[in-house]
This record gives sequence, structure tokens and C-alpha cells, in this order.
Amino acid sequence: MLTRRIIPCLDCRDGRVVKGVRFQGLRDAGSPAELAAAYEAQGADELVLLDVSATPEGRGTQVETVRQVRAVLSIPLTVGGGVRDADSARALLEAGADKVAVNTAAVREPELLTRLAREFGCQCTVLAVDAARRAGGGWEVVVTSGRERTGLDAGEWCSRGVACGAGEILLTSWDRDGTRAGYDLDLLRAVTRAVSVPVIASGGAASPEHLCDALEAGADAVLAASIFHDAEYTVGDIKRALVARGVAVRT
Repeated sequence: MLTRRIIPCLDCRDGRVVKGVRFQGLRDAGSPAELAAAYEAQGADELVLLDVSATPEGRGTQVETVRQVRAVLSIPLTVGGGVRDADSARALLEAGADKVAVNTAAVREPELLTRLAREFGCQCTVLAVDAARRAGGGWEVVVTSGRERTGLDAGEWCSRGVACGAGEILLTSWDRDGTRAGYDLDLLRAVTRAVSVPVIASGGAASPEHLCDALEAGADAVLAASIFHDAEYTVGDIKRALVARGVAVRT
């Protein structure tokens, strides 16, 4: 049986981990390297590091932060934020990333996913999708840290991204991000039905039950930030709760 992955997320700005609600009102949450080391010690399966201000500020991901995290980390690391071309992706991989996540740049130029997949492999190419619920139903892709709506249907965009070469989807509910209301399970089901690659659920986790619900809804992995940064739960706490509900995790 395939084990499900528990993935802490480090949203970074200016070399520090931050957390907010719907990408706004960011507060300091600590040192990326220190938190990365702590989460690996707790049993995290992977780590995601996202430079949340790179795209709005028109720059690349801070490579030095990636190097500092990799120096203390042995588990897989996905890095995103400000990836615009193969050169910027290569810089992150050389700094220690195992996978590169692309969001806004892929919407602007879907062929970027194909180029990354050809040069680095589908297994290194992650399509990060931020989706907001439409008033009339369904979900719309938003970019530039939620500042811009694209008109793209989230499920259709994920399917197209996979066809272009993405080997994994990092799916964030913009409506739920930081709200602690639980993952958007309807969004998750819609996307997992649309693609054949692994989907990481993100946005809204506040309890082990929320993570279990997302896995039962079809996610291959669950990502969380606040519950770990605020020390409400350790990764080990989450895994023990999931095992108690019959979910297979790496212990």
C-alpha cells in the first residue's frame, strides 16, 4: 500500500518564514533552516518552500535560503516562487531543491512546463495552482499570490498542466488558506478526478481530522503550515492520528 505524505510548508519572505490568511497579513514564524530541521526530526516526509513575494516583486526565489535549508535537510524539498524559466529552475535544483514548483509563469506560458519536464524530468516539475471558488460554481485559477484572477477553470488547467509535463499538482484553496476551516474537499475531488498524477492538498488545515478528510477525498499528500509553526501539533502527532483512522503513513 502506498503511504500518504505529510508535508510542512515554509512560506518565505526576505529569508524568514511567514504565515497569513489568503496570502495577506503575513506574520513572522521563524527561521527556514531551523524549522526545516525540526520538521524532519518530527517525521516529515517532504518539505515545500515557497518564496511568497518573489513573483509580486518581479524577482527570482532567494537561492541562499534554499542552500541554508538543504544544509540541514535530507528529505525531499520542493521549491517555488518566482520560477520563470529553465535557468531559474536549474539554479534552485543546484542549490538543493529536488523539485521545482511553477505557478504564475506556467499560466502565462504553459510551454514552460514542457521545457522543464524535458530538461529536468516530470518528477521534478510541479504545477502549483491557487484556486478560488466562483460565485456561479466551480473554481478559478488565481495568480500573483492571489492578486489576479485568470478566468481559467482549475480542473481544466490542472489537466492541461499535466499534459504539458507536470508530474505533480500542488493545489491550494485560496478561499481556505490560513482560515483553519479545513481543506476545500469539493475542489480537491474535482482536481483529482481530472488528473492522473499525485495531488497535494493545501489550504485550511487546523486538525488531524482535516488532513484525514483530504486524504480520503483523494489527495496523495497533505500540506500544512500554521498548525506546525504554532506548535499545535507535531508531524508525529498528525501521523499517529492518521494511523488510528487507518491511513497508511511512513512512521
